[in-house]
Amino acid sequence: MSRILVIESSARQEGSVSRQLTADFIGQWQAAHPQDEVTVRDLAKQPVPHLDETLLAGWMKPAEQQSEAEKAAAARSNQLTDELLAADVLVLAAPMYNFAIPSTLKSWLDHVLRAGVTFKYTETGPQGLLTGKRAYVLTARGGIYAGSGLDHQEPYLRQALAFIGIHDVQFIHAEGLNMGAEFSEKGLAKAREQLAQVA
Repeated sequence: MSRILVIESSARQEGSVSRQLTADFIGQWQAAHPQDEVTVRDLAKQPVPHLDETLLAGWMKPAEQQSEAEKAAAARSNQLTDELLAADVLVLAAPMYNFAIPSTLKSWLDHVLRAGVTFKYTETGPQGLLTGKRAYVLTARGGIYAGSGLDHQEPYLRQALAFIGIHDVQFIHAEGLNMGAEFSEKGLAKAREQLAQVA
């Protein structure tokens, strides 16, 4: 049995293409792997606060010196990190907002990219600790950006995931969604075809 962790980051519950892709992925994956366990964390329904001084103190201070707020912040980060550590497969649903990932997804990454937990510093540089995991990133984009200098999603997420040791990463882009019916239909069809191959 494998554990699948799905991270939703669209601000919309209705009409979200990235959520449609996630639903397709989960349905196809469960049909092919009925024994697998799927956990969904919705960052719109359960927002993760931005990195702040309280969380940094929760990480750095000994437990006996932490305030209640610092303990709560550290516990929240521990929960998110434990979910990631337990997963065999990570699925990130990432609509493109202003050429990048949603700030909610960035906040989640800030909670789980943790020295000594998901990566460590060595004499030769940082080393990721989450080896052996796979990741799929499902994006939804109004224009066509793959391979262009305006795509700040894929390079950033590849680097962030590689930093913690996840190198087996596949991106599935639904592009051209705001460029008229023909482009939108073509973009969705291509993404769904790739999803079927993955499952």
